[in-house]
This record gives sequence, C-alpha cells and structure tokens, in this order.
Amino acid sequence: MATELSSFAELKKAPMAPAPSAIREKEIDAQGRAYATGRRKNAVARVWVKPGTGKITINGRDQKIYFARPTQQMVIQQPFDVSQRNGQFDVVATVSGGGLSGQAGAVRHGIAQALSKFEPDLRGAMKTSGFLTRDSRVVERKKYGRAGARRRFQFSKR
Repeated sequence: MATELSSFAELKKAPMAPAPSAIREKEIDAQGRAYATGRRKNAVARVWVKPGTGKITINGRDQKIYFARPTQQMVIQQPFDVSQRNGQFDVVATVSGGGLSGQAGAVRHGIAQALSKFEPDLRGAMKTSGFLTRDSRVVERKKYGRAGARRRFQFSKR
C-alpha cells in the first residue's frame, strides 16, 4: 500500500505535458479565396477574401459608395487593422437584411472569420478583439397590448 501511495505522489508531482492544440488548416477554394458568413442583427453577409490590393466590394459597389458613413467604413476596416493586413486582401461581399449599421457589422464579422480561415495564425488576434463572436443582440418583438416591446399605452384617469 505504501508503494501505491508513493507512486501516486510521484505522479502528482510530475509535470503534465500540455495537451496538443488542434492545428488549424488553411480553408480556401479552387480560386484561392476564403469564404465566411457574417451576421449582425437581421443582416447576413456572405464574404469572400483573397490576396489583392485592398479593394472592398459590397453588393457590386465600392465600400465608400455602399457605406457612406465614415464610422461604417471604419467598422469594416477593423479586422485588417488588428491583423495589420491593410491593403493586402480584396473582399467581395453580398449583404442582405437589416439596416446599414447591422450590415456593416455583418461584413466585419464575415471578414474576420474569412481572414482567420485564410491565415489561421490570425485567429488569436481576431478572437481577443471580439470579431469572431456573433453579436446576438436583436430588436425585441412588439407585444400585444403594448405601444412597443415594453412601453405601455398612456394612462388616462378619465
């Protein structure tokens, strides 16, 4: 019994070898593009990323035309800023549903996922910045007997 306890104590003291982490592989299609789907609110973006000059096309239009607000253009550029890959990838995206703000968030989510598929080493930087997590906040539905989702109708005493 003493030998069993001593061997258990030795096992407990022995350093544990780290578990081998899953090595991610590059996921690209025959044309050399990485594909990902991005979602935000009710918007869904299908995004293709390939090496290029930094041109971003959304629904067949340039990003500066489709997203006129500088804040929306900045949101789309965030994954490239974090990964320090500005001007190295061309992006083609088709977006549907939601408004412009939700669509910009969906494109950002899609770009981040596609970049992490194209270069698996970038996944850590994207994850710490929170770009790979789908923002699940959506508008709450209107309930019957209410003026909105939660607001009541105005109370009238007489």
